[in-house]
Amino acid sequence: MKSSYKVDKLSVEIYENRVLMGEAAAKDIKAKIADLLAKKPEINMIFAAAPSQNDVLKALAEDKEIEWNRVNAYHMDEYIGLDKNAPQCFGNFLKEHIFGLAPFKSVNYIDVTAKNPDAEADRYGKILNDNPTDIVIMGIGENGHIAFNDPPVADFKDIKTVKPVKLDEKCRQQQVNDGCFASIDKVPTHAITLTVPTLVRAPYLFCIVPAQTKANAVYETLNGSIDEHCPASILRTHNNAKLYLDNESSKLL
Repeated sequence: MKSSYKVDKLSVEIYENRVLMGEAAAKDIKAKIADLLAKKPEINMIFAAAPSQNDVLKALAEDKEIEWNRVNAYHMDEYIGLDKNAPQCFGNFLKEHIFGLAPFKSVNYIDVTAKNPDAEADRYGKILNDNPTDIVIMGIGENGHIAFNDPPVADFKDIKTVKPVKLDEKCRQQQVNDGCFASIDKVPTHAITLTVPTLVRAPYLFCIVPAQTKANAVYETLNGSIDEHCPASILRTHNNAKLYLDNESSKLL
């Protein structure tokens, strides 16, 4: 580790590269899973789907000591309108990187084929409300979003658990920058997302953010005002959130 410190309530750790960053995050997540499972029979975890999560997901999926059979898995957002077999579907991404690699007690998907996004958001929201989240593994978007809560639609006091949203242009361009889509016209314009309050009500948040493309968002998360202009800034108000950075994402700090 290069350095560690706190900004308001948020713990920040910076590593030399993204592999070390991901391994460190996975080690901490593993420890928290074990701690929680010592107190209750099963736990609920929400996972982000993005290339930024590859390192931590790889380390977690390869760890055979974690009692995944006592973990119920959920994901935090999904596109509207993609074919159910499209590799860009976040459910398919997570199935490839962890959901299909570890023996979870259950895996609960947002339905990318749902014809009524509002009804699907309500359905998934009820599942989450009935099964309170213990751990969230997340990232930060280039525009400071968490899940698909882009600045124009993020609401720190949202009354919804899950909602359909319109994606802003910077968010859609990020999907091209990440290599997920060939061009911005291929990126869906709308998605279903867990809201900001849904994410931060979980008692433990692990936020993994590598790469130079996230440097501005990381800077604003830690140094800007705590409001919806940078949705990730809310992490600074959480009692048990930790932000993991690499040498590139932290270069403006």
